Amino acid sequence: MAFQAMARPLGRRFLFAAPLVLAAAAARSQPADIEFKRSSLTIAAGGRDLKFDVELATNDAERSRGLMFRKELGAYEGMLFDFYQEMPVSFWMKNTLIPLDMVFIAGDGTVKHVHANAVPLSTDPVPSLYPVRAVLEINGGSAALLGIKPGDKVRHPMFGNA
Repeated sequence: MAFQAMARPLGRRFLFAAPLVLAAAAARSQPADIEFKRSSLTIAAGGRDLKFDVELATNDAERSRGLMFRKELGAYEGMLFDFYQEMPVSFWMKNTLIPLDMVFIAGDGTVKHVHANAVPLSTDPVPSLYPVRAVLEINGGSAALLGIKPGDKVRHPMFGNA
């Protein structure tokens, strides 16, 4: 899944074309084998702690590449995108072959929004709806299956609560 910067409002319309073009160009220029750092995070959801092994996308090249071209993702695996500050963000599924749930997370680790089952290969933007610090991508349908919802807490060093 590729990240795209959220367009700023211009009158009553949003300009999505420029971010989409920039994200596409960045993805094409990325090497096929980016080495993502790995980490663990825990989500407190439904009265239990869910532990995930995640790859970290912490710079423009990694965020642009995301989970593109992956054919599978383990049940408790994912990718955590860090934006270092809270802001509106938007993602798309171009070149992403598997459905994904996107968990949008505030700077304090609170889940703000969950977008379920993003459609593989779609170029439709998936906005955060709220300013967020990070986005966790996991297998499509996993958030509902595991009971992950807005208000849940994510624990990871990025949020200062690990």
